[in-house]
Amino acid sequence: MVSFTSAAVLLATAGIALAAPAPIPTAAAKLEDRATTCTFKSAASVSKSKTSCATIVLNNIVVPSGTSLDLSGLTKGTHVIFEGTTSFGYEEWSGPLVKLGGTDITVTAASGAYLKGDGARWWDGKGSNGGKTKPNFFAIEKLVSSTITGLYFQNSPRQVMSINDATTVTISDITINNEAGNTGDTSTAATNTDAFDIASSTGVTITGANVSNQDDCLAINSGTDITFTKSTCTGGHGLSIGSVGGRTDNTVKSITISSSTVTNSQNAVRVKTNSGTTGTISDVTYSDISFSGITKYGIVVEQDYLNGGATGIPTSGVPITGLTLSNVKGTVTSAGTNVYLLCASGACSSWKWSDVSSTGGKTSSKCKNIPSGSGAKC
Repeated sequence: MVSFTSAAVLLATAGIALAAPAPIPTAAAKLEDRATTCTFKSAASVSKSKTSCATIVLNNIVVPSGTSLDLSGLTKGTHVIFEGTTSFGYEEWSGPLVKLGGTDITVTAASGAYLKGDGARWWDGKGSNGGKTKPNFFAIEKLVSSTITGLYFQNSPRQVMSINDATTVTISDITINNEAGNTGDTSTAATNTDAFDIASSTGVTITGANVSNQDDCLAINSGTDITFTKSTCTGGHGLSIGSVGGRTDNTVKSITISSSTVTNSQNAVRVKTNSGTTGTISDVTYSDISFSGITKYGIVVEQDYLNGGATGIPTSGVPITGLTLSNVKGTVTSAGTNVYLLCASGACSSWKWSDVSSTGGKTSSKCKNIPSGSGAKC
């Protein structure tokens, strides 16, 4: 074999001019670096080497107690793949068990992969309101222009996906299975197992979720341009806006919740604001929602929420403007209430309800200040 240098000497001796070799593009080395696939079997190795990998494969990771599987600050363009069972050691702490952040991140799961919360170790019927300190499951923060697809969560200690300060994120085909938390014993039951909590985020789309839990299927506490669609919610507290007020960010705007089903839950459609606080809720649409087996409220809007309960006295600091319900229909158990609307004077306006039906339960006599001409009624 003749080396490039030897060939150059021979050609020059023969009087043949040789053009200087083109410089090697710097992008080639970068592409080569980004082609690296790293398969990790420990959480510690993920933390140490995650930024040097274009593709991160998490193979049957066992995360030590009291620590997070740290997928925050990933290099732009990283692809994360969950394989096998991702499990976690036991400790009383607030978590999260997993944290994720970065730009242009893709998260997927191999066939049969799941994240095993083993929440029964923490469940004591008190959730985040006392008893054991329980970790959040999967915290998304500062995630930009990214997708999360096909993850399966089993038995969360408490809240499952907490989405904060995210921009242009699509979350699809997520399964959350907390059925084991329905123990029938208040001392061992799962509580506060919200499926999707969203705050201070813009452009988040959740589609194709299949949720069985014990609290809100969706809870939007603040954010703009949020879409939740084509999903099924079972056994929890329904599709919620709020509670809004009393936080750093108290604006909810341009929300679409559509083409979804709520079954055997406490509520179906819920909008709630915190008593004595300030903020705004505007341009919220629920469309093509069906529900059945609702035990408390088919549709509830209340401006009197306080410390997890209701005062019965609405306050006007968080006005609800532009609330649209279209083709929202379902049934409530006989002990429940079909519709409950409690607004402060002048604090609910520009509502538009059409083709709305909630039947089977009681008719509330305590509704107040329903916007006239809106089509809304108790």
